[in-house]
Amino acid sequence: MDDRAFWLGFHLIPNVGAARISRLMDAFGGLDAAWDADLNAFRDAGINEKAATALIEHRSRISLDREWGRLQQAGATILTLADDAYPRLLREIPSPPPVIYVKGEILPDDETALGIVGTRRVTRYGQEMTRRLSSGLAAAGVAIVSGLARGIDGIAHAEAIDAGGRTLAVLGCGIDQMYPPEHRKLSEQIIEHGALISEFPIGTKPEARNFPIRNRLISGLSLGVLVVEAPKKSGALITSTFAADQGRTVFAVPGSALSSASEGTLQLLRDGAALAATVDDVLQELNLERRQAAMENRRLLPDATGDEQQVLKTIDGEPRHIDEIAIDTGINISQLSAMLLQMQLKGLVRDVGGQYYARE
Repeated sequence: MDDRAFWLGFHLIPNVGAARISRLMDAFGGLDAAWDADLNAFRDAGINEKAATALIEHRSRISLDREWGRLQQAGATILTLADDAYPRLLREIPSPPPVIYVKGEILPDDETALGIVGTRRVTRYGQEMTRRLSSGLAAAGVAIVSGLARGIDGIAHAEAIDAGGRTLAVLGCGIDQMYPPEHRKLSEQIIEHGALISEFPIGTKPEARNFPIRNRLISGLSLGVLVVEAPKKSGALITSTFAADQGRTVFAVPGSALSSASEGTLQLLRDGAALAATVDDVLQELNLERRQAAMENRRLLPDATGDEQQVLKTIDGEPRHIDEIAIDTGINISQLSAMLLQMQLKGLVRDVGGQYYARE
């Protein structure tokens, strides 16, 4: 039997975390021997009788063969604290999960990662900022970590993939569950361009109490956490608190003082969070000079003609209406409309609706 099956078994027993597993390994030389230990052996290992009795009782209800089979049926694998492939940043947090379930692949380069989180009720401004930051950072080689939720999470994952980058989604349920259901296709794309990750056992439903627990992994897998939009009471702010406690950088996107969606981010900025208005803000704060150089090369836009470069300069900030672009560039509307269509096909601009255009 795969030695990780014993890790899986102990992970299914309540109150057996990283510290207790470490004690068991020290006492028995391995979790395989600990799995077969009796009450006296557990006592000798320094586990009190009440805890040892409960452990043995829970262990008796677990079939390692069945649980390993459920894992394989889900198309997942596990990484344990004993595995070299276990994410380095996650290993460094207080009480890291002894076992994480994975669908897809976590690569060594994924430790250059940033968590991007925010409200499910995202505004148009929040959508645009999430697109710009997630796609820009992904193009610069930064893996995007988020929680697969509706709103900002889903946009962050999708934009990272569209930019040809990597993305990791941390779930608040078992890795065999699909939540929210409308993100099924997105989750399949994430598996191809990163991984789905959970610390919850197979079959765990997406209950509300799971999501704050999930949030500590989003920050734990990342060099920092960027909050795009968040009301005063938000799961995104919980994630930022975990990030600060784990010694990770907290970023916040400045928003309108009139928008309730920006109340949380404005408070983070007052409390000392790093401002993230551009991709460069993030790269500089994290000292990712190599990624900055990649971004500079990306900005050259060699596929853009002279007139297209002129249009790109006009929409370098907020999305602009086609009429405004025509006035600023002096290009007539019919010619500009055809040009913008070509620029969309080249991946240089995006139609954000209502004849407003933004840079990709």
